Amino acid sequence: MSSNTKIENVVYSYATDLTQLEEENRILKETVASLRAEISRLKSAPLMVCEVKDLMDDNAVIKIPNGSSFFVNVATDCEKLAPGDTVLAEQKNLNVIRKITSQKTFDVEKFVIIETPQVPWDAVGGLERQSEEIKEVIELPLKKPELFKKVGITPPKGILLHGPPGTGKTLLAKAVATSTKSTFIEIVGSELVQKFIGEGAKLVKEVFQLAREKAPSIVFIDELDALAATRVDVGTSGEREVQRTFMQLLAEIDGFKSLDNVKIIGCTNRKDILDPAILRPGRLDRHISVDIPTLEGKKEIFKIHTKDMRTDKNVNVHKLIKEMKEFSGAEIHSACTEAGYFAIRDNRTQVTHSDFLEAIKKIKTDDPENFLNMFG
Repeated sequence: MSSNTKIENVVYSYATDLTQLEEENRILKETVASLRAEISRLKSAPLMVCEVKDLMDDNAVIKIPNGSSFFVNVATDCEKLAPGDTVLAEQKNLNVIRKITSQKTFDVEKFVIIETPQVPWDAVGGLERQSEEIKEVIELPLKKPELFKKVGITPPKGILLHGPPGTGKTLLAKAVATSTKSTFIEIVGSELVQKFIGEGAKLVKEVFQLAREKAPSIVFIDELDALAATRVDVGTSGEREVQRTFMQLLAEIDGFKSLDNVKIIGCTNRKDILDPAILRPGRLDRHISVDIPTLEGKKEIFKIHTKDMRTDKNVNVHKLIKEMKEFSGAEIHSACTEAGYFAIRDNRTQVTHSDFLEAIKKIKTDDPENFLNMFG
């Protein structure tokens, strides 16, 4: 090999090494720059999550997490804001930097029961009048909204079911949810009032947000009286929290945004103590009384709960219904179940008249009101 060839090989080798070193150097510089940017980002002051309360030209009124409100500047490159938006603000001057997607404070699904009920109307006995009213107010607007547009009226946003316990209020709500193929969101009034100040109101807001996301939906509020009792001058923080939560519920029902395919069904055993604000027209303005069923209604309920039972031919339904004079629908259901247990205990598959009588006697004995009557 000539000396010139050797020199060329050496030069080529060095040139190749130089190219590799330059490439490695470039990669290292990019890595160092990336690490410096990451360090700078981690050292930067954290931004505060705030809520926009009002807007005035290029300024905004924001509420910070501790509840205080401030009049602040908004960055020129910040996207358009609206009251209720969640934003990031500097901690020092509280200037709004940018808008962010509102994050849920709660995993709201832990606080509610969400289901798609399978309760047909023929599973509801003795409540024909109430069923018809609910169909008019809840079912018809969800199934035929165009009918209301043609007539030019706005259907009610919600209804109130009131009456003694166990008379079928929840059953009615689930039946209308089934017929309209709606998501059934059940919440308990007492669950809406949380331990920490302000959380009950936030939970109400997020429950209705969830209802809109899952529309068509029915929000069923059980024990409404725990939340919407008549307001009085109060001093304790707990009572003030109940009122804040109640006011948020009213705001959601009234709504700046349309409830669309969301209907509200309130349920209470104590209509007499409810605040008039929840009962006025435009809120829960249709009130449906669900009382102890009539004798004919009891017979229908009894037939529904015994249709799959093997009953003796000597069972006298008329006499049994008379024995259940003060029974609610839930107590009739319980009596049928207990009668089945009496048959099982005797190793029988057929339920007799005496089994039903024993079951009715047991239900009457277990009733707290009957217990109180026995002992004055």
